[in-house]
Amino acid sequence: MIGAVPALLAFAFLVTALLYASVGFGGGSTYSALLALSGLDYRLLPLVSLACNIVVVTGGSIRFARAGLTPWKKALVIVALGAPASFLGGLTPIKEATFLTLLGASLVLTSLFMLVPVRENAEGAPTRFARWMPLAAAPLGYFAGLVGIGGGVFLSPLLHLVRWHEARGIAATASLFILVNSLFGLAGQLVKNGPDLFGQALGAALPLLIAVVIGGQVGSLMATRVLPPQWIRWLTALLVLVVGVRLLVGV
Repeated sequence: MIGAVPALLAFAFLVTALLYASVGFGGGSTYSALLALSGLDYRLLPLVSLACNIVVVTGGSIRFARAGLTPWKKALVIVALGAPASFLGGLTPIKEATFLTLLGASLVLTSLFMLVPVRENAEGAPTRFARWMPLAAAPLGYFAGLVGIGGGVFLSPLLHLVRWHEARGIAATASLFILVNSLFGLAGQLVKNGPDLFGQALGAALPLLIAVVIGGQVGSLMATRVLPPQWIRWLTALLVLVVGVRLLVGV
């Protein structure tokens, strides 16, 4: 079904990558939702969306690392707990109706999480719950591998809420979390579905991968020079909510 509306779907992917990259995320949940609405075989959805996730967040993760913004000691604990769970999520068999229901619910939750106010200069020491944040990594990682998202959109507001680190360190951690989860989730999906299905997905989705490369680069520029971050979060939340509700209604 990708070939039926290449221009429209590629444009939607470009806009999604642009908006998500502007706020430091990959956009995997929305890629899956758009593909579901296009009628693509649901088994291909996580493969395509995770691959697009990797394309979008790789550059951001490298930039954060080069700038010395990644709190490696704390971030690696979270990533190490999320990655194996993401692989297991990718391995888990799931029926189409269950997949679409979980995906729709994740989108609605994503929109709510993106509306949580983020104070870039939050003051004060970490709360007593900050030390327990790594425990959230495993379920978020599993869900990432299962439905084809990165999980960072859920992790980031939680880290801000408990003042886990300063804002740029949280953004760097979320970006790394999305990247590693997407890699491990994709590996699990490959083992479950076989390389032939992955080749079929990538062959059909090549225009979408090109679109997210462009959108991701433009989004990174917009994040610093054009639109206020809060506007971008609101626009993205609205997009995610509309698609999520539509998915749930159609199941």
